[in-house]
Amino acid sequence: MKILLFGKNGQVGWELQRSLSLLGEVVALDRSSKEYCGDLADLDGIAETVRRVRPGFIVNAAAYTAVDKAESDAEAAHLINAAAPGTLAEQAGVLNAWLVHYSTDYVFDGGGETARSEDAAVNPLGVYGASKLAGEQAIQASGCRHLILRTSWVYAARGANFAKTMLRLAKEREQLAVINDQIGAPTGAEFLADATAHALRTASGNPDVSGVYHLVAAGETSWYDYARWVIDFARAAGVEIKVKNEAIQPIPTSGYPTPARRPLNSRLATAKFSAAFGLQAPDWRFGVERMLTELLDK
Repeated sequence: MKILLFGKNGQVGWELQRSLSLLGEVVALDRSSKEYCGDLADLDGIAETVRRVRPGFIVNAAAYTAVDKAESDAEAAHLINAAAPGTLAEQAGVLNAWLVHYSTDYVFDGGGETARSEDAAVNPLGVYGASKLAGEQAIQASGCRHLILRTSWVYAARGANFAKTMLRLAKEREQLAVINDQIGAPTGAEFLADATAHALRTASGNPDVSGVYHLVAAGETSWYDYARWVIDFARAAGVEIKVKNEAIQPIPTSGYPTPARRPLNSRLATAKFSAAFGLQAPDWRFGVERMLTELLDK
């Protein structure tokens, strides 16, 4: 089995290089790759890459993820998040290959207080969510075999993430203010990569699993409670923390305005993925604890 991976150096892409290698030969690309084009802004280039590599699976872990910048850069966001997945889907259809594509809870408006299922009504709040939804729709319209995996609040030990930022600020400041009315599940790139590899193995023998799935860690938290949990964990591990617990203040989203609106409810129901692929998502604390332990041991 030959697997073509785009976005190899992103948080999820980095872990996918490891997990997908168990399934077959992985051709892993990013924007700077030389032998093959890995730049999703070059539609002709990535189409030619697929034709040359002739993979059985295409895994797209690349995306335009600058949520706020997208509000003033809509053309680039739609090129990478919508047009490029559509091009990959067209080529996958020609080769009868599978396409795996990662999407987001931002396709929803974040209303309500319950977890959204895959067939819930979509209503993105901004350019980023609209571009990701357009990418989903382009893939579905192509008719290719696909796994569209919607996820949220992704982190990894590699690269920047919310937990790292909170730890740095907690060591530097005497007061912190963290949003407490956005609810979701921190989801590790390692978990996403392993679940993807397992899903691909199942899909290779069962074309009926083609479709949209939600894939996030179990449980839920707010950014405020997430920050408190991370800081408490670090303090218990012996890290010198400057901010006192009582000086970590919860604030509403309205108190931290940004160019793009964020969904307040990022809960995603994962029962469909579990039923199709026989996997149970771990609680969000499990992956965060592993990540923090790795960081703090360095």
